[in-house]
Amino acid sequence: MSSMDYAGPERRRPGPGGRTGEKTTILLVDDHALFRVGMRNILEREAGFEIIGEADDTRGAFDLSVQLSPDIILMDLSLPAPGGIETTQRIKRELPSAGIIVLAVSEDEDALFDAIKAGAAAFILKDVAPDDLVAIIHRVAGGEYLINDKVFAKPAVASRVLKEFRELAIYGQEAAPIFAPLSPREVEILDNIAQGMTNKQVAYALSISEQTVKNHMSSILRKLSVNDRTQAVVYAMRQGWIRMPED
Repeated sequence: MSSMDYAGPERRRPGPGGRTGEKTTILLVDDHALFRVGMRNILEREAGFEIIGEADDTRGAFDLSVQLSPDIILMDLSLPAPGGIETTQRIKRELPSAGIIVLAVSEDEDALFDAIKAGAAAFILKDVAPDDLVAIIHRVAGGEYLINDKVFAKPAVASRVLKEFRELAIYGQEAAPIFAPLSPREVEILDNIAQGMTNKQVAYALSISEQTVKNHMSSILRKLSVNDRTQAVVYAMRQGWIRMPED
């Protein structure tokens, strides 16, 4: 039986990461209670952090993420099946603005590749120093994707990442699921916006709510470090992620 704990919906924050001057809200996900206690003790010392929930399995992680909309999720990579990577992927589809920091016991290249595909913002080892963990959370809450530096420091992983980008440019949505910085849904939304659609028209075309489109656009702007949708479209075209507008 899962032992989930949360602070209640009244403590939700608009996120991500204190843009409104609020505390950075954090969800802890790990199947070892002692490790969660250790993380909580470290992070609760920070005045700008608020732990709003804990989960010890994948179902609890997903449910609490959707319910509480945390700014940051600390995700144990080695959760029992379906595991931390698939859970990260599911959460990012529902909550694109969340910054997910994957915690691993070793720096396995396959796991690192899967983590960036899933949309994780950072990949760190469980023996991380407390001060480093705090610094990483601050940076991810500020919109940084630290996992990119780690991936491109490993030639074998970088090669696989670039191969998927090329496949995406050639085959579009027929390619394998793409990795961070943009999810397949975000590419789809940006592609429609490039054709001149409004958020409302995109929502209608994709059978999703206008608020979901807005949430995805916020995530896109954050990931690409651009200020508006026009810049995002131009950037994505240059990268070959989306097609040119049709006449």
